[in-house]
Amino acid sequence: ADGEKGEAGMPGEKGEQGDKGGPGIDGNIFRIKAESGQPIPPEYYIWIEIINTVLETTEFGDKGEPGPQGPEGAKGAKGEPGDNGVPGTPGENGTPGTDGIPGDQGPPGEDGAKGAQGAKGDTGAPGTDGEKGDKGEKGETGQKGLAGIQGEKGEPGVDGAKGDKGPDGDCQPDDYTPCNCDTHVLVKHSQTLDAPECPTDFEALWSGYSLVFFEGNGYGLSQDLGSAGSCLEEFQLVPFMQCSSSDVCRHGVRTDKSFWLAVGAEADYTVKPMTSIDEIQDHISRCTVCLGTQYILARHSFTDTAPECPEDFSPLWEGYSYVMVTSSGVSGGGQDLASSGSCLEEFHLPTFIECLGRGTCAYYINNLDYWLAQNPDITQPGMWGMGNVYSGLDDILEQGVARCTVCARNTLDL
Repeated sequence: ADGEKGEAGMPGEKGEQGDKGGPGIDGNIFRIKAESGQPIPPEYYIWIEIINTVLETTEFGDKGEPGPQGPEGAKGAKGEPGDNGVPGTPGENGTPGTDGIPGDQGPPGEDGAKGAQGAKGDTGAPGTDGEKGDKGEKGETGQKGLAGIQGEKGEPGVDGAKGDKGPDGDCQPDDYTPCNCDTHVLVKHSQTLDAPECPTDFEALWSGYSLVFFEGNGYGLSQDLGSAGSCLEEFQLVPFMQCSSSDVCRHGVRTDKSFWLAVGAEADYTVKPMTSIDEIQDHISRCTVCLGTQYILARHSFTDTAPECPEDFSPLWEGYSYVMVTSSGVSGGGQDLASSGSCLEEFHLPTFIECLGRGTCAYYINNLDYWLAQNPDITQPGMWGMGNVYSGLDDILEQGVARCTVCARNTLDL
């Protein structure tokens, strides 16, 4: 029977050096080394042939469970810059900064372009009289003047010598020869921007602007449109001034007003009042004062047909029967229905424009015109049309406003 295994013997002496080995297997060497790190990492050299042999002969077991986390590795080298990221959404607006310290005053700028021509200024005060001019040349002979007013009856003459007895005659009154000795003023209003011409056989004295009435301190003064006072040669928004007993006069008081015949321009009650004198004058009717020897009167028909003139009268123009105007409060004025001013050739609404002492003119909704109305139904005299409302210009002209004719007395042939 075998005995128990003995104890290990003493180590033997070192053997002699062996023979030199043969050449190694050719192959590539696989070098493993980290690029950087502290401390300096070691390098490993592995023959690729050995790796291939291991891979071919080794049977790999299943993947084990993850091991515990190893120690933190050495810090790697700085990587290449990454691609640009997607632009972020715009941030919210910051709060406004505080105002900076005002800068020094800059140098004067260059002269600007020439501005547009300004509005026409108010009429200046009259200048001083110039020196007396040289005597002018003798003018041409003027036109024959109008017949003068008949003189007073002269003193009885000295009795003449007794004449011879005449033949017996028939009993009849002495011949009477009338004369055209009186002169009469006629005013024409064109209700346009053009001054009208005088009728035949009438002489023009002056042209101007058609005034209807004034208002001062709440009281009105009307002008008959058939009188020379309704045709002012100069236009002012308020052509009068207010004077007190303390030797003080004020021109253009805010409460003073003037009212002028209009030209029939479209009235817009929603716009601001006009302040330009050139714009205002485009709304004022022109007029002419005429002088002649024919007596003038106006006749009204109370129908939509102009009436005929009386016997021995001839028509000068036909129109619409104008009565009066009113403004705010108790202000207003009327026309003499026998005057030519009560027969306007054009029918305009509104008929007049209002100017104020503060320097403005406008059409106002509370300014009213009054006209004679038609009354054609003779079965109900004085009652026709009471309470009727005429809406629109056609209804007003066809059924509402009465017509008139201005007539002149025929000249007697001498």
